[in-house]
Amino acid sequence: ITIPIDEQLINLGCCVHKVNFSRSPLHINNFYAYRNLKKIINDGNYDLIHTHTPVASALVRLATKKNKDIKVIYTAHGFHFYKGAPLKNWLIYYPIEKWLARYTDVLITINKEDYERAKTVFKKIKKIEYIPGVGLDTNKYLDLFVNKEIKCNELGVPTNAFILLSVGELNKNKNHESIIKALSLLKNPNIYYLICGKGPLKDYLMHLTRKLDLENQIKFLGFRNDVGEILKISDIFLLPSFREGLSVALMEAMACGLPVICSNIRGNRDLIIDNKNGFLVKPNDVRGFAKKIDMLYKNKVERRKMSKNNIESIKPFSINNVISKLQILYNEL
Repeated sequence: ITIPIDEQLINLGCCVHKVNFSRSPLHINNFYAYRNLKKIINDGNYDLIHTHTPVASALVRLATKKNKDIKVIYTAHGFHFYKGAPLKNWLIYYPIEKWLARYTDVLITINKEDYERAKTVFKKIKKIEYIPGVGLDTNKYLDLFVNKEIKCNELGVPTNAFILLSVGELNKNKNHESIIKALSLLKNPNIYYLICGKGPLKDYLMHLTRKLDLENQIKFLGFRNDVGEILKISDIFLLPSFREGLSVALMEAMACGLPVICSNIRGNRDLIIDNKNGFLVKPNDVRGFAKKIDMLYKNKVERRKMSKNNIESIKPFSINNVISKLQILYNEL
């Protein structure tokens, strides 16, 4: 899916270059991406580069390592090496990041676990900062009004249904399978599960849905441009991932005032306090997810309490707060 460049950026006079990176570090595309990137940097005569995502950030730092006049800020959206990560992640990504640390002027982490690890292992980085996420326009979601009846009809869901929602790619990491299995344990025909996203596990998850006789209750909605509207008609947001940096989808759900049930992992723990604004469950604990879904289904007062707490809890992650912290960093450099 090609996402168009925001017109606001074009109107501000921003110059946009298309560089085809590959997620796999050793993919041949990254060799060509490096060459293109180095040319862009050399031609642009930049003073400061702010880079995101592991592969692109590695290539940026390689391209600028001999140019002491360029300051480089790297925002890590979640290290691939973390407590409980596969050994191969530590063997591949950790040595690369440690080596590239010497070519990084500022490392920004967006969750506290990564921040503490970075302070311990990256001694060559001049400055390490914690900034709460990439910034969310919380008012955009708080003020959004949606006619539930019209939206439910559009999605093929009964107006009186109790709606669970997950947003994320259909892959192993996002772990939608745990929620599908949890739903099968509940045997409650009034609970519907909506999944926004596309990915390689779509056929497998649809087969599992049919196998568990949940075809009428689970809707695979694919890629959506109206996630905010779907959040507004939902009752609970679910994020059962095995790994997250700091989930934007989770923050959007909080801004909409949704109670949350999510996996007890890095990043999620920065946003959700168990029993206050949601529940934290081990990713593979299918019965645990089922129990918490059932608990919130039966307890409207608890849902309202968590809704109110989430609207308050998300405020430090607002776009205005993040921008003010970035402005300080830019000015220092």
